[in-house]
Amino acid sequence: MEDDFGEQLLCGVEFLTDFWQEKYFQEYIRDGGSKIKFITGRPGSGKTHFLKLMTAVADKENYKTAQFSAKDIWLHDFKDIYVEIFRQCDVMACLAAVSRKVVQQMGFEYEKIPEGMRFIDYLSQIDSVDAITKREIRTLLRKTFLDNPLMDNNFALACSMLTGSILGYPILEEQNKELLMAWLEGDRSIKLSQLRALDFYPSRITKYNARHMLRSLAELVRMGGHSGLFVTIDDMEILTSRSSLEAIHYTKVKREDTYESVRQLIDDIDSMKNIMFVYAFDRELLDNENAGIKSYQALWMRIQNEIVGERFNRFADMIDMDRLAMQEYTPEVIVAMSESIAGVQNSALVRPLNLECAEQLIERAHTGAVGIPQLIQMTMQEVDADV
Repeated sequence: MEDDFGEQLLCGVEFLTDFWQEKYFQEYIRDGGSKIKFITGRPGSGKTHFLKLMTAVADKENYKTAQFSAKDIWLHDFKDIYVEIFRQCDVMACLAAVSRKVVQQMGFEYEKIPEGMRFIDYLSQIDSVDAITKREIRTLLRKTFLDNPLMDNNFALACSMLTGSILGYPILEEQNKELLMAWLEGDRSIKLSQLRALDFYPSRITKYNARHMLRSLAELVRMGGHSGLFVTIDDMEILTSRSSLEAIHYTKVKREDTYESVRQLIDDIDSMKNIMFVYAFDRELLDNENAGIKSYQALWMRIQNEIVGERFNRFADMIDMDRLAMQEYTPEVIVAMSESIAGVQNSALVRPLNLECAEQLIERAHTGAVGIPQLIQMTMQEVDADV
């Protein structure tokens, strides 16, 4: 019900969602591009619902998606961001898809392998296991991962060994498989000496190399048959919160580290492929001169230089949901949105707005403290209270 409600609430923004679907999901990102977008607006302007809607669209377009809130995941250390994205990507499913491609490159049809049987066992069953075949498997794994310039060498080697475990050759013990996955997830509790026993000599994943790991992960997602990786991070206005009651509370140092992390991602994004990031936050993050984005000039200089014209620019990297609403939400659209909300809530007590109420709502929106979507709900509640 909640997802349906979100889609109905945002029925007025197809102007932007359809554009993103066509220009980014179906073309630019799928064709190897990378992008960072920022979504802002007053509270209740529809930012969170927009992120959910675009994530649903990305799923339909065969993207791997990761979504989380700055209220739940620390943002000052990019390693934490990488780890959360990694956990939401089902890496083993991607590696299984790559293993099927290896089988095809070997000249076999993976559909003929009985379910639950490894490739090497299938080869043994049909008397096709020999030294040449094993060498070819190793060669294909090396070409697939270690010779890929978009992959970090350690990340690639771990993926190669894990894919080999799926194929059944080279053999990898279950505990060693768990060790490799733990390293990929940035688990600090594992000892690197345990990995060296596998002829694997990696360094730990830190905030300094996590962006390179993310680039490798995005490439693995593409190799696994997906269009790309779509990541949304909501509630970034928590960076300016002074409340110590929040589960995550940012000191000045951590806040500036977060801004620096975003700046570095902007600078590195062109070195990545098939990935799109969207950060969302209330206007407070822009308007707060002391703690907001403007307080960190190195980041602000990279996102402030967009030309603002009379019409909403759908290519803009800074999306103002309030400005979009004022352009696209006509009285007729607002009436349609209220009808959709009433339909989803399916209650005789919730009635849609008429054109006169919608026109008054637009006037209120010019000076209101909340965005139009939330204002629609508030107005509907006021109307119901008067009935």
